[in-house]
Amino acid sequence: MDSTRVVVTATGIISPVGNSTTSAWDSVINGRSGIAPIQEFDTSSFRTKFAGEVKDFDITEYISAKQARRLDGFCHYAIAAAAEAVTHSGIDLEKVDRDRVGVYVGSGIGGIKTFEKQCENYFGGGPGRVSPFLIPTFITDMASGMISIIHDLRGPNFSIVSACATGSHAIGEAFWTIKRGDADVMITGGSEACLAHTGLSGFSKMKALSERNDDPARASRPFDATRDGFVMAEGAGILVLESLDHAKQRGAEILAEVIGYGANADAYHMTAPRPDGDGAGKAITNAIRRAGIALEDVDYINAHGTSTPLNDKYETMAIKSVFGDHAYKIPVSSTKALTGHTLGAAGAVETIFCIQALNQSIVPGTFNYETPDPDCDLDYIVNESRDCEVKVALNMNFGFGGHNAVLVVRKFEG
Repeated sequence: MDSTRVVVTATGIISPVGNSTTSAWDSVINGRSGIAPIQEFDTSSFRTKFAGEVKDFDITEYISAKQARRLDGFCHYAIAAAAEAVTHSGIDLEKVDRDRVGVYVGSGIGGIKTFEKQCENYFGGGPGRVSPFLIPTFITDMASGMISIIHDLRGPNFSIVSACATGSHAIGEAFWTIKRGDADVMITGGSEACLAHTGLSGFSKMKALSERNDDPARASRPFDATRDGFVMAEGAGILVLESLDHAKQRGAEILAEVIGYGANADAYHMTAPRPDGDGAGKAITNAIRRAGIALEDVDYINAHGTSTPLNDKYETMAIKSVFGDHAYKIPVSSTKALTGHTLGAAGAVETIFCIQALNQSIVPGTFNYETPDPDCDLDYIVNESRDCEVKVALNMNFGFGGHNAVLVVRKFEG
C-alpha cells in the first residue's frame, strides 16, 4: 500500500574506516582515512598499489571457521554488518512472522577472489582441482541467501547487481517491497570484497584508478581539479527497514524515514556518465517527487563523488540542473575521500552516513580537497565536518551500465 511509511530501525557497517556504524562515522567526521598500501597481495607489478582494505576483521566472531571457509569475503562482510544491524534493531525474531522478514543484499562483483583462486586451481591442475563450493561461494546472491539462512528469514529474498548503484537500488527496492505490503521488515544493503589481482588489474587498465602511490591517504579527492581516479575499497553496509506500524508495535527506536527513491538509466555508455548529467538529474527529480517534498527541503547531499574527472563534473551538472540557484545553498560532500569507493556497498554505507547526519546534526566534509575546479563549484564542505541541522538528506549513486539510483531519507518526527 502506497500510504505505508517505511523507517530505518538499525544499521551496520564493515569498512576501511571502521567495523561498526559508530566507528566508521567517527572516522569520516574526524577526517581519518582508511586508504593505505595494499597488504593482502604483492602490488609491485601494478600501477596502483593502494586501496581501502577492511582491517582487524574476524569472521569467526559471527560464524564458524568451517562455514567461513565456504564463503567469499563479500559474504563475510555482509553477514557481519547484518549481525550488527539485527542486534541493534532489538528485533526479537522469535516473536515476528519470519515469512514477512526479507533480505535484499547486493554486490557489484560478488566472489571475485574465490573465482580467481579457483581459476588458478583449474589451470594448474585441471577440473579435479576445482572446489565443489566454487559456484555457491562466488555467486552474487549468496550474501542475501546466507543472511536469510543464518537468521531463518523466509520473506522476499534476492540480490541486486547494478555496479556502484547496487546498495542504493537494494534499499530502494526493499522500500517498495514494504510499501506494497509484501514484507514488514527488510534487511538490505550491499557488500563488496573486490580487492583481487584481477579486479585491481581491470580497473587499472581502464585508467579509472588514482595512481598517487606516494600519498595514498590523500589520493581520493572528489571534486578537486587534480583528481586522477577513484580508489578501490571493500566493505558492507546493511540497514533494517520496517513499516512504521511494525516498528511502533514492537517499540523500536526509529533512526530515520525513507521517503523517496528514484531509479533510471543513462542509456549512453558502458562506463561513462551521460555528459549533460540528464540521467542522474532525472533520477534526483523522481526521488524528490516520490518523497513529496520541495527542492528547498533538501538539507544535505551525499554525492557519488568518485574522484574521477567525468563523474564529479557531470554529477555537479546534474545537481545544478535540478536545483538551479538553490544548488549553491545545499551542503554537498563525498565520504569516498576517506573510505574509498566500496562499489556495490557504497550506496548502503553512504545512506547510513546520511542517517547519522540527520541524527547528529553534523555533516562530513569532502577531505583532500586542495585545488578548486571551475566545473565543480558547489558547497562541498571542504576538509572539515560542519555542524548543520539536517532534516532531509539525499544520497546518490551511479553505476557502470548507466544505472542511476537516488534515495531520500528524512529525520523521523512521528
